[in-house]
Amino acid sequence: AFCGGGLCVGLNSGTDALRFALMAAGVGPGHEVVTVAHTFIATTEAISQAGAVPVFVDIDPQTCCLDPARLREFVERACRFDSSTRQVVNRSTHRVVKAVIPVHLYGQPADMDPIMEVAAAYNLVVIEDACQAHGARYKERPAGSIGLAGCFSFYPGKNLGAFGDAGAVVTKDEALAKTMRMLREHGQSQKYYHDMEGYTGRLDAIQAAVLRLKLRRLADWNRARRENAKLYDRLLSDVPGVAVVREAPSAQSVYHLYVILVDDRDGLQQHLSQKGIGTGLHYPLPLHLQKAYAAMGHKKGDFPVSERTAARLLSLPMFAELTPPQIEYVVDCIKQYVNGTRQKAHGAR
Repeated sequence: AFCGGGLCVGLNSGTDALRFALMAAGVGPGHEVVTVAHTFIATTEAISQAGAVPVFVDIDPQTCCLDPARLREFVERACRFDSSTRQVVNRSTHRVVKAVIPVHLYGQPADMDPIMEVAAAYNLVVIEDACQAHGARYKERPAGSIGLAGCFSFYPGKNLGAFGDAGAVVTKDEALAKTMRMLREHGQSQKYYHDMEGYTGRLDAIQAAVLRLKLRRLADWNRARRENAKLYDRLLSDVPGVAVVREAPSAQSVYHLYVILVDDRDGLQQHLSQKGIGTGLHYPLPLHLQKAYAAMGHKKGDFPVSERTAARLLSLPMFAELTPPQIEYVVDCIKQYVNGTRQKAHGAR
């Protein structure tokens, strides 16, 4: 109901949510799934574990989400569309491009309308990675409700977090939900009757109970995060050399993370640590450059926006209970470092 109706399948993690959604949608060996290199590896692990192969496109520099123009460019230039089978085939690998996973990164939905237009034109399945976007909205539509399925993680650090690992998929497709329910419990259609091989992927009842109670407060927590983000935006607006990940006009982010972009990221992070301010790097090395995907043959420069973002990003403190004086202290410390760095540079000249 929170995601606009339909069905919800409880699972034991966000990774299984992505994996089971792909498998239930018919994604498997011989298929490719388009997504971004700037995300947590669970997005691509799910693709590989479903038997398919991840293919990367670059991100939008303002939102850090999948760039619809890059998706269209890949489908139209790197692939051919077989009108008789209504399948997109990668010209270089000869595999069928079956699906796309837009990642709603940092709590902000990707630009879904043009993504859905490409998907409709080329018969691609859209699985939303909404693992950081609980309660986010795109043009007043809840994140996770736009594609065939929306996948959520309830890892304890999420906006809606359990006491341990947990996840869920929301969908309006009854057949998809039925298949995922079988996949999560050894392929059973009823107890001890197995229509397929499956997995142990159930949502623990204790975690479900915790989530059911916390869900009542999620909207309030998200509102508090948005107010904190507005204050950050205002205080950082005149700080030279510091950019923020922008909220798109079409989106209502829930700010799972508040991320800034700065050239001397490592120096600023060390300075803030010395001031007692914890920060994070989400994510410092794009997936196409990770050892896990070395066999794909990618090199530096293949996805320049993702690479430049990864080298400059820094996640500042963000949670519902953060106070205005704490945010002001964080920004004052950032200004202190930036001004000191600029003075040193001026003196050196």
